[in-house]
Amino acid sequence: MAKNLLIVESPAKAKTINKYLGKDFQVLASYGHVRDLVPKEGAVDPERGFAMRYELIDKNEKHVDAITKAAKDATSIYLATDPDREGEAISWHIAEILKERKLLKDKTLHRVVFTEITPKAIKEAVEHPRKVSDELVNAQQARRALDYLVGFNLSPLLWRKVQRGLSAGRVQSPALRMIVEREEEIEAFKAREYWSIAADATHPKQPFTAKLTKLDGGKVEQFTITDGKTAEAARARIAKDAQGLLVVTDVESKQRKRRPAPPFITSTLQQEAARKLGFSTSRTMRVAQKLYEGVALGDEGTVGLITYMRTDGVSLSVDAVAEIRDVIARDFGTQALPDKPVVYQSKSKNAQEAHEAVRPTSALRTPASVARFLADDERRLYELVWKRTLASQMVPATLNTVSVDLAAGSQHGFRVSGTTVVDPGFLAVYEEGKDAKGEEDDEEGRKLPEMKPGDRIPLAEVTTTQHFTEPPPRFSEASLVKALEEHGIGRPSTYASIIQTLLNREYVFLDARRFRPSDVGRAVAKFLSAHFAQYVDYDFTAKLEDELDEVSRGEAEWVPLLEKFWRPFSKTVEEKGESVERSEASGSRVLGVDPASGKPVSVRLGRYGPFAQIGTAEDEDKPKFASLRGGQSMHTITLDEAIKLFDLPRTLGVSNGETVTVAVGRFGPFAKRGPTYASLGKEDDPYTITFEQAVALIDARELAIANRIIKKWDDAGIEVLNGRYGPYITDGNKNGKIPKDREPASLTLEECKAILEAAPEAKGRFAKKAAAKKAAAKKAAAKKAPAKKATKAAAPEGDAVKAPSAAKKATAKKAAVKKAPAKKAATKAAAKKAPVKKTAAKKAVKKAAAKA
Repeated sequence: MAKNLLIVESPAKAKTINKYLGKDFQVLASYGHVRDLVPKEGAVDPERGFAMRYELIDKNEKHVDAITKAAKDATSIYLATDPDREGEAISWHIAEILKERKLLKDKTLHRVVFTEITPKAIKEAVEHPRKVSDELVNAQQARRALDYLVGFNLSPLLWRKVQRGLSAGRVQSPALRMIVEREEEIEAFKAREYWSIAADATHPKQPFTAKLTKLDGGKVEQFTITDGKTAEAARARIAKDAQGLLVVTDVESKQRKRRPAPPFITSTLQQEAARKLGFSTSRTMRVAQKLYEGVALGDEGTVGLITYMRTDGVSLSVDAVAEIRDVIARDFGTQALPDKPVVYQSKSKNAQEAHEAVRPTSALRTPASVARFLADDERRLYELVWKRTLASQMVPATLNTVSVDLAAGSQHGFRVSGTTVVDPGFLAVYEEGKDAKGEEDDEEGRKLPEMKPGDRIPLAEVTTTQHFTEPPPRFSEASLVKALEEHGIGRPSTYASIIQTLLNREYVFLDARRFRPSDVGRAVAKFLSAHFAQYVDYDFTAKLEDELDEVSRGEAEWVPLLEKFWRPFSKTVEEKGESVERSEASGSRVLGVDPASGKPVSVRLGRYGPFAQIGTAEDEDKPKFASLRGGQSMHTITLDEAIKLFDLPRTLGVSNGETVTVAVGRFGPFAKRGPTYASLGKEDDPYTITFEQAVALIDARELAIANRIIKKWDDAGIEVLNGRYGPYITDGNKNGKIPKDREPASLTLEECKAILEAAPEAKGRFAKKAAAKKAAAKKAAAKKAPAKKATKAAAPEGDAVKAPSAAKKATAKKAAVKKAPAKKAATKAAAKKAPVKKTAAKKAVKKAAAKA
């Protein structure tokens, strides 16, 4: 038995490290967090110094048991969870569990930290352990307590005032506000018209286009010319004065240096992966985690390819820099190396958390040398990290910009610029991406013919172009992470989860890879901004993050920080619960009056989303309701658009003696004829679809239904159906496979019964549906049957609906978790029996045939 136990977070990491430490060490994984706050009120108690009640996370209970068992026999325990606040907290939780189980007597407990999974880094960390940092643990506990207090107090308020099922987060709410405010800017934006004038010059060596900078002796600004008539008049004057020639008046040449971007930190890695690879923040972190934990590289074994990916430090170790410089000299020549290594300063004040930048664990492992061992996403992200790291230690690029001024007569002038690369420097390896292109980007790479003052260049044409100013762009994942970082909202480890939470809650959605707020998201943001302004304020959120950083550095205590936050916050929650009306909180709007009825038309947020309403609850007649269409927002919809929604349901005509209508239901638009419903296609509009189109959809639906039934026995409740994956037999409770050598239509009732008897029970939601269907069928049968039979039938029906209580279900669930180790054995046994199962249908058919 190994005398040392080392605990990491992930099994992949455990597997890699196990190979480095030898037989004296046993390496186990906690599988992430082991404890969390109890999921109910009172988990954080402000009246008892913010005492926090933790419990084991069910799904990780078996992993904790494995750690406990191994700890009994170990003499030394090494806590090697991730090198950040969360990792420190996990180490503390593991230590607390072992302490509670009285397993730390006569054992040494160490905390070890490494930012790369290499033999050298692991052995060095084990040789230089430290204690669990109370400061980092307290900072993480304070963060968790704040998140809990905000969520558990604001969420119920949102349920009551906005919509059921909503929740609010301390950090997600300011991020949501940011997206909503950008959307409001876009809606409020008024485009302004302006015109530009250009000259197409036909230089003998190379034609080029120059931009107007001087008109009638004055400087040309963006809004100097704002209409087509003025632009055309100016063009005519310029063309007349130029008389077919442009004269070079000035040539300016200027060299400049462009320095490389620093190596990646979490936020810049996420931004560049979004720009260049099209990765979401969560996808970037998932792939980076795999590269960090280790990849099998053939004979070399499993190797961690990059350093820890949650960091806000830009520094590189001395050893790493030396290796990077060797690779640069080898692959790009010594002229690409600066005299001294380039040193980057981290903005982070947290010395304890200022890890290295994200870099390859060895620059010698080029992307080409490891490509065959990596999945496509891993290869692309590794290449990005490797190139950025190398570029950060290379010489700046030298660029030469030439600007030429040209006169068109005495009163007008044009300018053209071009930038060429004199020495590529770091650009030979990598160039940082941008969210939006500027004028400089258009100039780069544009070569101009050689010109000198006095040169006369033939003028081919003077052209005018109409432009309109554009609204600010919606946030992409890259620009949102950048904005969060600039405002100090969140930290490296939280950017991906902030974005994912907003998407999961459906407060925002992605439209052409840009964030747009949903009506629910806007209602939440508006409610919080109006009534909890301080708590969604960017500066307040950033200051709170700084205060948590102070706790992590031991410069402040965590309980006073929570006290300062909690008292005013809880008071505000109490006040707003009483004073705010639901209609105001949900963003309801009165749009005007319905011309037909004279009643008010409003838009509101309901249980299933936004809807329009004609009339009020106080009216004698019941109000009319209509759901908003896809793409419509209750914040921008007009009165005319809202009234048009009430055109549904539409009656289109009569087909086969039945009325054909179209309407919109909970699951989208549909056409109906008699009992048959047919969903409309994506391209079909319920407001414009024709009678012929609707009938075609209904006919196709009825044909599909007819073709679905191959054979059925109504009395037995058994059907042979065409399913998505081929024909099958069903009685509403079980589904049976048809033997491959049998024609489905040729099956007898006895054969179908035998196949269903051998079939497994339905599971999950299908089982619930089947049970409901069966209960309904029994109920119908009971009604049809004579009185005596109905009485007999009632007993099994009553038994069937005796559902276990919620408490029993919970107990059963917990028991299932505890029995998890037995699951493997069951799986193995099932695997052995599998071949027998395959022939069950065939045997059932033979048995039934023999009886017949």
